[in-house]
Amino acid sequence: METIMAAEGEEMSGNGELDESAAMDVSEAPPPPPPPPPPEMSEENGSVAAAPEGPIDADPASFSMPSASEEEELPADFERMLKTANDNPQDFTSWTDLLQYCEQEGHVIASRRALEAFLARYPLCYGYWKKFADLERRAGYNDKAEEICIQGLQAIPLSVDLWIHYINLLLGTLDMNLEDSPSRIRTVFEAAVSAAGLDFHSDRLWDLYIEWEKEQGNMKSAAAVLDRVLKIPTQLYNTHYDKFKEHLNNDAPKDVLSVEEYEELRAICRQNQKAERTEQEKEKEEERPPGEEEPATPEGTDSEELMQKIREQVLVCRDKVYQDNEGEVRNRWNFEDAIKRPYFHVKPLDRLQLQAWHSYLDWEIAETKKDAKDTTQDPNQAASEESGETSRPQEAPQDPAAPRSDHRVRILFERCLIACALYEEFWTRYIQYLEPQSVDEARAVFKRACVIHLAYKPNIHMLWATFEERHGDLTEARRVLEALESSLPGLAVVRLRRAALERRTGHLEQSEALLTEAVAQSKEKPTLHAFYSIKLARLLLKVGRDPSRARTILQEALEISPDNDKLHLNLLELEVSGDPWASAEAVKECVTRALAAPLTPHTKILLSQRGLQFAEDYSNSIESVLSIYEAHQKLLTELGGTKREAENGDEDPEKPEKSDDGAAVAASTQVPPTLPHVPITTPPPTMMGTDMSAQSNYGAYSNWYQQQYGNYGYQNNWNYNQTYYPPS
Repeated sequence: METIMAAEGEEMSGNGELDESAAMDVSEAPPPPPPPPPPEMSEENGSVAAAPEGPIDADPASFSMPSASEEEELPADFERMLKTANDNPQDFTSWTDLLQYCEQEGHVIASRRALEAFLARYPLCYGYWKKFADLERRAGYNDKAEEICIQGLQAIPLSVDLWIHYINLLLGTLDMNLEDSPSRIRTVFEAAVSAAGLDFHSDRLWDLYIEWEKEQGNMKSAAAVLDRVLKIPTQLYNTHYDKFKEHLNNDAPKDVLSVEEYEELRAICRQNQKAERTEQEKEKEEERPPGEEEPATPEGTDSEELMQKIREQVLVCRDKVYQDNEGEVRNRWNFEDAIKRPYFHVKPLDRLQLQAWHSYLDWEIAETKKDAKDTTQDPNQAASEESGETSRPQEAPQDPAAPRSDHRVRILFERCLIACALYEEFWTRYIQYLEPQSVDEARAVFKRACVIHLAYKPNIHMLWATFEERHGDLTEARRVLEALESSLPGLAVVRLRRAALERRTGHLEQSEALLTEAVAQSKEKPTLHAFYSIKLARLLLKVGRDPSRARTILQEALEISPDNDKLHLNLLELEVSGDPWASAEAVKECVTRALAAPLTPHTKILLSQRGLQFAEDYSNSIESVLSIYEAHQKLLTELGGTKREAENGDEDPEKPEKSDDGAAVAASTQVPPTLPHVPITTPPPTMMGTDMSAQSNYGAYSNWYQQQYGNYGYQNNWNYNQTYYPPS
């Protein structure tokens, strides 16, 4: 039992990474470089480097059994510190301060409440699960301590430390004299190696399982566990092979091997031994004196020579497995060596660490595809190889947790999501990998990411809503977006996603109601109010076919934000898109309102020019066109807009710089014209009684119109359909 309990004493700095004292011996290591030095102990995971953890059955020390007075009288600063942590749950320091304060006060109830609240938000901190279980254990609540361990393992099933802690808890509390106790321990061991046995740093868990089976006197079970771990690439893979050989040499093969394998090997070795003896007998018979016979060997007895032959045959079989596994370790060694922090921490990872995880995932996924391709392309070869090995002794049965490519990819993703739990990119990558295989599994990962680890990251929540909508679960998509908006109120993109979801599902009234509510709630924020008003007006105009209500929305928004150029532009767009004869006065009124508003000169010139172009396209009289043109020219003079490009609202084109080789001239000559030049009809001769100034003005307008209107870029000037987001 002391051997089993001692396994807990090997502290680990991360998720299964051994300290230097337990690291692989360089002399026993394969050619790849030795494992990296362990990272510093993390306060986040509850590890304290100065004080090693005591045995699981230590006497109660800092905590005592709760009493009625303790439940009523919490420590003086507990409620204040708990409120501070709950008000800002992303502040990890406030949580660690609270937990440290409760531990110093030695108050069971306060510590329990603090740990429950903390672990609900940071479930990957395996060290605090261990502390929580120890708290209940020392307080005398063994059942509660076991429940805590189970909850922690549900949250972080790859934690080798937590599995060992849970097993040691059972070993210290269960009565091993009961018939079902060993069976229960073995069941937990099997669950542990199934969940975390493929981890590269799972050696301590396998060693604990093997030693426990030996202490129970189950030598065959211990050998079977060793057989399983020989196929798994772990950090200390070579030590497992050494332990297997030691185990085989210390005990009789009959007590170590399964009945089937032992009988098969025994028959083969006896047959080989018999053939050798037959040849030896022929040689000795010639030299033996007449009448003398060879001493008889008792039937049913196995000589030591035969046992040694069986051991040699066993190692021949295992050596092939060991060599294959060594190749797997070599392939993974550099990737594992590049990972410096395999455990969870709120501190950000540097770019090299993130790239190391991406590279490792890329390689593992590529290996999966390669294996699948090889299996698909050449099944006959695989069958022939399998049939060719039938003459070999039967190997141990395939373990459910034995290496399988897809399972390894999933394990690596889960390991990655412990160290990189706060990075959306790895969650989305895992979901993209799982979705083609199982929608339910992808949904479970979305839920785990959004509910626990990334509760305040809007992008992955919106991806979740899109995922649910794509797979037909509109109710869940609505719920996800509503929950996100509740946790992050005022986020415009979330309200737009909700409105768009309702519009796509045919609920136009609900979409309109969401935007109307947003308009009403944002009146105190003019920029945001204008943003929502434009979105609502476009919905009413383009989808609802209700220009009257859209016009009202924009006009009401202009009363609050008369200086918002986007509102003026969208209102003018609404007017010019209607009936040209019925909209003439509305367009003129819209331009007049904009020119009187506190807008920039550039915007005023743009709006005035658009009104002039509308008049040229749809006006019934030349007098109205000339009147608007003269007003536009006057505006240009007042605002100093003498450049043609400024009249159009375009930015100044880049002027070609002087070049010695004439490259600028060549470039300018190669630009094709946007529209062919069509000369305007020559004005009619002067008539009696006509105003000569009007004639000259018309000619000037004609020249201006031909130069400017032919190159007028409507969409570029108006930025139509371009996203407009209010500044944060």
